[in-house]
Amino acid sequence: MARYSRIEVANAMASTGLVPLFFHNDVELGKKIIKACYDGGARLMEFTSRGDFAFEVFGALNKYALSDLPGMILGVGSVTDAAAASLYMQLGANFIITPVLREDIALICNRRKVLWSPGCASLTEIARAEELGCEIVKLFPGDVYGPQFVRGIKGPCPWTSIMPTGGVTTDKANLKSWFDSGVTCVGIGSQLISQVVIENQDFLGLENTVRITLENIKQIRDENKK
Repeated sequence: MARYSRIEVANAMASTGLVPLFFHNDVELGKKIIKACYDGGARLMEFTSRGDFAFEVFGALNKYALSDLPGMILGVGSVTDAAAASLYMQLGANFIITPVLREDIALICNRRKVLWSPGCASLTEIARAEELGCEIVKLFPGDVYGPQFVRGIKGPCPWTSIMPTGGVTTDKANLKSWFDSGVTCVGIGSQLISQVVIENQDFLGLENTVRITLENIKQIRDENKK
C-alpha cells in the first residue's frame, strides 16, 4: 500500500522540481543509487519497469527506502497496463508513470488514490488525462516537443502541470529553458544517473550532481518569481 497520497506526491514533485529515474536489476546497486540521490536532496525516485523480474527489485528497494530513507517517495515508470500498476501498488508504489495515456490505469490508480502521470503529446490527450484526475502530466518524449510546446499548452491551459522526461539534462541552461516555459518539475534519467556513474560506482559524484541540479532549479525558480 502506498505510504503517500497522490496529493502528497504531487506536492513533493512541485516543491523539489526533480524526479530522478533509473532501472538496474542489482538490488544492492539500486540502494546505493537511491541513497546518493537522497543524500543529494532528492525526495522522489522513479524506478522504470523495463527488465525481467523488475517488480521483485522494486519491492526490495521500496522496503529499503521505507526503513532507511525517511521521506523518500518511490514510484514506478514505464507501466503499460492496469495489471502491472496493480502489482506495483501492492508492493507500495507511491506513484505510477506511464509512457502513454491509458484509462484503465487511471481508474485503478484513482481507486487507490495513487498519483498517476500519463505520457501525453497533444492538448487533447492532456485534457482527457485531466478529466480522468491526472495531477501532473508527463510530456514524453520531451526532446521531441521541447519547451516551446509547453509554452503553447500553458497559454490556453495555465492550470496544467507538466513534467517533461527525455531530453532533460542537468545543464543549467537546459533546465532554465524548461522551467522558464512553465513546467512543474522535470524527470531526468541517464543524463543524471549515467552508465559512467554506474560502472564507476561514483555515488559521491551522483550525490553532488543531484545537489547542484536542485540548487540550479531553485535558483531558476526564484529568478522567475522576480
